[in-house]
Order: sequence, then structure tokens, then C-alpha cells
Amino acid sequence: MNTLFRPALAVFQKDMMTELKSKQLMTTMLIFSGLVIVTFSFAFDPTSEAVRALIPGMIWVITIFSGILGLNRSFLSEKQHDQLHGMMTAPVDPSGIFLGKFLANFCFVLLVQAVAIPVLFLFFDYTVLTVATIGWFILILVIGTFGFIAAGTLLAALSSHSRSSEMLLPVLLFPLVMPILIAGVQATTLLFSEGPGATFSWIQLMAVYDVIFFFAGFLLFDYVLEV
Repeated sequence: MNTLFRPALAVFQKDMMTELKSKQLMTTMLIFSGLVIVTFSFAFDPTSEAVRALIPGMIWVITIFSGILGLNRSFLSEKQHDQLHGMMTAPVDPSGIFLGKFLANFCFVLLVQAVAIPVLFLFFDYTVLTVATIGWFILILVIGTFGFIAAGTLLAALSSHSRSSEMLLPVLLFPLVMPILIAGVQATTLLFSEGPGATFSWIQLMAVYDVIFFFAGFLLFDYVLEV
């Protein structure tokens, strides 16, 4: 277990400390999220019921696209300094590297959501959430983001070998995360309109997706690094 959790903790700490020093990644993700919110708030009447119905989709647009910005930079440092070879030859379980990268990416996206979503609700004067539903909303966000980051971290490692990784990652990732994107939007919409009881089937779909791609990352990361 030490060969799994020690490298995972080391990679996680390295990525978090690097971001705390540079603040480039979080700043870029937050600026993108702010641009999406401001653009939609000026393009449409925030009080329109039709536009307010689009807010669940906007939540996931912010999550997916800001997440891709982070995933594109996930292995940038290793690529620039030719550290991927060192990862492959290090006497540690490659699954630990995947786990550390996954946790760092997951935290980055959750932090962006924690800032961007309240701002989105504020701009559109959206007060549909209640004490009874806010826990379910957080659960849907966490489960959906978990699966997206699990698949994205694996594909970010794969695309990092390419010179055009910034273009390759979205091409590979979008078809793969479409099921969890659809499930996330549907679950969020139903939660806001009908309540938690209508979201169970979509939450179950996201949970199955999470399990499949999280364990796929553990099993395939070693081979991805060797591509």
C-alpha cells in the first residue's frame, strides 16, 4: 500500500505546491468561468424563465471546459522537463502517480466550482436551492466531476506524448465523457425542477461511470506512460 499512497501523496503535494506558487492554472480556470457567466448574463435576460432553465447546463459547461484547461496542463511540467521517463522508471506503482494526479485535478475543479457556481446563481438571481436539496446538488457535482476527472487524467497522460496535446485531449475526451455530461445535466435539471427523488437513476449511471473509469485508470496508467 505504501508504494501506492506515498507516490500519490508526493505527486499531489507537488502539483498543489506548484499551483500555490504560480497560481496560473486556477487563475486561468476562474477567468474562463467568469467569462462564461458574464457573457451569458449580458447575452440573455437573467430573469427569463427560459434562460434560467439553461443554468444546469451552464454549470456543467463551466465544469467541463475549465476542467479541460486544467487537464491540459496536468502533465505540462513533466513534459517540459522530460520527467515522464523518470515516472516510468521510478520504483513505485504507476497507479500511485495516477492517483496523485487525479486528486490534484479533482481538487482544482472543485475549487473552481466552489467559486464559479455561487457567482452564477448570484448573476441570474437563482434561488431554487433549499436546505433539503443543497446536499443532493453537491453530491451530483462531486460524483459527476469525479468521473470526468478520472477519464480526463488518464487521457491527459496519453495525449501528453503528442506535440499537439492541447488539441488531442478534447478530441479524445469529449466522446468519452458525454454519458456523464448528459447524466449530470439531467440530474441537476430534475433536482431543481422535481426534487431529489427524480435523480436516482442518473446518479446511479454516474456512479457506475465513476467506478469503471477510476479503476481503468489504475489498470491502464502503466501502459499509457509507456506509449
